[in-house]
Amino acid sequence: MKYLQFVFLLFSLTFMALSGVSQTPDSTQTTSTFSGTVGITNNGFSIIPTFSLNHPAAIMNFSWRKKRVSFEPDIRLVPDASKGGLIFWVRYRLIEQKKFSLRVGAHPAFTLIRSSVTDKGNTKEITEMLRFLAFEVVPSYQITPHVGVSAMYLQGNALQIHGPQLTRVLFLNTAFTDISLSKNLYLNIFPTVFFLNTDGYKGSYFTATVAVGHKKSPLSLQSTINQTFNSNVPDNQNFMWNIALNYHFKRKVTRN
Repeated sequence: MKYLQFVFLLFSLTFMALSGVSQTPDSTQTTSTFSGTVGITNNGFSIIPTFSLNHPAAIMNFSWRKKRVSFEPDIRLVPDASKGGLIFWVRYRLIEQKKFSLRVGAHPAFTLIRSSVTDKGNTKEITEMLRFLAFEVVPSYQITPHVGVSAMYLQGNALQIHGPQLTRVLFLNTAFTDISLSKNLYLNIFPTVFFLNTDGYKGSYFTATVAVGHKKSPLSLQSTINQTFNSNVPDNQNFMWNIALNYHFKRKVTRN
């Protein structure tokens, strides 16, 4: 995919998110919610933060939710779309209480990587698509309106015989949200410890995301760090960071 095709894709998805199909008329018959975040970053992280694109990227997360079911595409691509990932989550909230919730989900994933191939003695670099199926289990507990904890077990299985075959991750998350810095400025902090096992290679890590925003603006500034505790995962980077500018939106879709 050429650069202009990528730009067209980005703006098409953004326009769809802001289009009139997701209007909010005065009605209590809300049937679904459409929300998401579109952002740009100097370094695109994977959903497993120890893996990175090592390149500026666009990050697009969308969610169509109706009652307890949601469809949530997660798209991460470098400008020429030669590297990145496309994940299409289907999630269901088994338990949804004021304090405690339990979510399960599954997705197909498509990872774009650069690889070398040799044809008739000539070696060239191409973009290859790896395919995976994965599932998650996520219990969470809201301690106060601004403090929550959760755990996430994620397992991915390869659909090809080369590359990573089985990846398992356990995340232990804490969330400090809507911390008031001033009348309109807020701060969100998401510290996480996670444990990775991919084809027998293991690692333990600390990652944290900090976001600052204005209550009257859809924009926020976000930064993520990832620090390795111990790891024998090939090509592991001891420390990584990024910074991102995000645009957030949320629309309610109703019917008369």
